[in-house]
Amino acid sequence: MWTGALLQSAVSPWRICFAAIIAIPFGFKKARFLVLVVAILVGATAMSIRQASLEQSSIVKHFDSQIDFTAQVITDPNQTSSGKYSFTARLLSFDIKDEHFALRVAVRIITEQRIDLLPGQSVRAHARVIQTNESRVAAMLIVDKDFEVLTAPSRWASALGAIRTGLRSHSGDGDAGSLIPGMVLGDTSKQTAQFKDQMKRSGLTHLVAVSGANFAIVSSFVLWGMQFLFRRKSYRIIATAIALSCFIALVRPSPSVLRAAAMAAVLLSALATKRATDSLPALGFAIVAVVLGDPWQSRDAGFALSVLATAGLLLFAPIIESNLPTHKKLAGALAPPIAATVFCSPILVALSGYLSPMSIIANLLAAPFVGPITIVGFIAAVISPFAPALTSILMYIIRAPAEAIVGIAHWSSGFPVLTIHNGKIGFAIVAMIVMFVWLFKKSWRRSTAILLVVILSLTWIQRWPSGDWQIANCDVGQGDSMVINLQHGQAIVIDVGPDPAAENKCLRNLGITEVPLLILSHFHADHVGGLSGLLQSRKVEQVWISNNLQPLLESTNALSLLRESEIVTVQKGLVSQIAGIQFEVLWPENTTRDFQSMPGDGSQINNSSIAMLISTPDWSIFTAGDLEPPAQHEILASVRKVDIYKVCHHGSKYQDEELMGALSAQLAVISVGAKNSYGHPAPETIAFLTRLGTQVVRTDADGALAITAKDHHLRVRKSKGTIRLFYWS
Repeated sequence: MWTGALLQSAVSPWRICFAAIIAIPFGFKKARFLVLVVAILVGATAMSIRQASLEQSSIVKHFDSQIDFTAQVITDPNQTSSGKYSFTARLLSFDIKDEHFALRVAVRIITEQRIDLLPGQSVRAHARVIQTNESRVAAMLIVDKDFEVLTAPSRWASALGAIRTGLRSHSGDGDAGSLIPGMVLGDTSKQTAQFKDQMKRSGLTHLVAVSGANFAIVSSFVLWGMQFLFRRKSYRIIATAIALSCFIALVRPSPSVLRAAAMAAVLLSALATKRATDSLPALGFAIVAVVLGDPWQSRDAGFALSVLATAGLLLFAPIIESNLPTHKKLAGALAPPIAATVFCSPILVALSGYLSPMSIIANLLAAPFVGPITIVGFIAAVISPFAPALTSILMYIIRAPAEAIVGIAHWSSGFPVLTIHNGKIGFAIVAMIVMFVWLFKKSWRRSTAILLVVILSLTWIQRWPSGDWQIANCDVGQGDSMVINLQHGQAIVIDVGPDPAAENKCLRNLGITEVPLLILSHFHADHVGGLSGLLQSRKVEQVWISNNLQPLLESTNALSLLRESEIVTVQKGLVSQIAGIQFEVLWPENTTRDFQSMPGDGSQINNSSIAMLISTPDWSIFTAGDLEPPAQHEILASVRKVDIYKVCHHGSKYQDEELMGALSAQLAVISVGAKNSYGHPAPETIAFLTRLGTQVVRTDADGALAITAKDHHLRVRKSKGTIRLFYWS
């Protein structure tokens, strides 16, 4: 076990990236290469020891069991996209049956209950233990009942919590109001999924991840302010170090914070002893200190991005600044974002699957607003518990620069990005580009020009959907969302997936600005959770829903968002025509149907899904949400041959084969998330469709799908991979 963990840790892609990029300027000299190897082995050893301790913990022997546990909170509870609350805690003890176990191991706790807890507090609750793929915790605990809070927060934790809460409550509404706590304290709890996606696409996400830039701004401000209190330089440095220690506790010790704190400690020490402040050794010390203190950071993408961005600023920015054929001040402004983008590109592509050429311009435009927001926001946060009126005034002052950054993010996120859907291949390609630029830096102008032309050309060529289309299926992860084009920015949408950001992105790519009809097949979160994304700057005129409003939490939330739209509960027998498209509702019946035998999820909610035949002179579709075999069999007599079958329940193995045979579709569309835990789509379902002569496409492998139909001949464009043409008579 220990050896396996060592090998697994030693080949971490982030370490390989460090080795590949940082070793380039040193020419792989022997001594430096040996130091690099030793560093990797030391980090891997530390990682393997921690990993072995998690794998051998007594909690891992009780997966899928119910326990009563006591734990100490480590991180602030944050609301997830599904509406649940998540935080990490140190599991202190648990009881199962008549056995009691005492231990100290990290776990992830998930609950639907809104809770206000601070790090350091102890809680007790009843939970179900689930295995998790999260590397730094031993298990996931699902809490369905109330927590019992055992200890009150310490005065220190309460003071820090009051500062964070004060800044959050005074920052105001909207994206600008959510941006300020993120930029000052790394608190992104108020940010919507849409705004996070805009920040990500524009390359500005680093602004809301407290890092070296924040430490540099805060430490410079504090050091400047200390001159009015202390005459001796050493006292000022000590006071600044204390202030930065408090700042670390305030913003929470994230990977970038720990790295920046370690570097700041070295630089302050060098300043106090009047030694040269060499930033590169400080960065090396920061990496070692953080990885040895918390080995999991070495596998954290945020830590890798933080280190590489700093390395780019130290190693590459001076070269860019001295060679840019422009004004010195403009070169100085352009060099940092270019250097950081180049060094971080391999990991950015591996994580997101795309690279935004506009991120450099976005960072350049946003740079002048970062300092004022950080400094004024920091002052406002500190005084918020005892001077709320002054805090409000300071918030008003920095509201304008915050709105400016929001505008930049919104504007730059609308530009196309270079998409590389295979993360590993993208990682390798971009890493090779970085090495190419470095090795040929003597002719860097020519090589840079060639790279820019290639990137922009690829961005244009592989845009999606690229032209006319009739039906589209969005790639929304483990969920459903189909779009029928009515032209002129209008469309009929069937389900909206689980993720608002993914839904909004797909509709934006399709150019949809108005939705005359929205059909929600049923109210499971993977079909309605992305509704706020659809409503982002779009109007919905009419909504069709099923007669089963379970689960009530999701249906209540969805209907409240759609309060300005006309809501229609549809049932079997309804026939309607919209813009030349005919809709025949085949299910559900007017009352909720109970089935004696219900394979699959056995869910009345699934079996209340709206099933429809949708047809035009050029194409026909059958779609039925998550309908399962008993209900599928009930509508068998009502179906007919179609061009496109939107496969029920993400292609699960529970399908009525007679129904699939009766549909005899030319194209089967399976909307499913990559590597989902349900085993969707089932191999037997795909095999049966293939035997029928049906061509199967799926969003986990093919991405979003745009279908063009003419006289029942279909052309499919995929957002992943190349264009493929399928024709049937």
